Amino acid sequence: MQEISTKPYLLRALYEWCTDNGYTPHIAVRVDQNTRVPRQFVHNDEIVLNISFEATSQLQMGNEWIEFSARFSGKSHKIEVQVANVLAIYARENGQGMAFPVEPAAAGGEAPPAPSGKPAVSEASSESASDETEAAPAEAEPDSDGDVPPTDDDGQKGGGRGHLKIVK
Repeated sequence: MQEISTKPYLLRALYEWCTDNGYTPHIAVRVDQNTRVPRQFVHNDEIVLNISFEATSQLQMGNEWIEFSARFSGKSHKIEVQVANVLAIYARENGQGMAFPVEPAAAGGEAPPAPSGKPAVSEASSESASDETEAAPAEAEPDSDGDVPPTDDDGQKGGGRGHLKIVK
């Protein structure tokens, strides 16, 4: 018998921790052909979903799939995400949570290239995502070698994925 991954248990535990503390749980998801989300909210093959009780209906966090209904721009959508595609779960208010390694595509085929930059934010609720605003990135200055270091979408030097605090 194949051992069940710890990932779905960690997702459920952090979801419960967020809700017990009055935080809004969000998940960052790698979108592939098996992911059922409104495609107009997907950026760089990623989407961030608000999975709070207020933003979802019929949330089921199983060992293989996370399923729920949510409203995007006032229209209800059935959301289905493979647990293997969840990149992170965190509290919107303070960023505390857990990131997971990118797993190969679950249903055969090629794994999409490793995502870069900060995941796009889409609120899965009746509120519009336009309430979220970000400052324009600052101009990067060359280092001693004359190279310009990459920047994140938020203008921070270093490039790469967003930053999460480690929960011990």
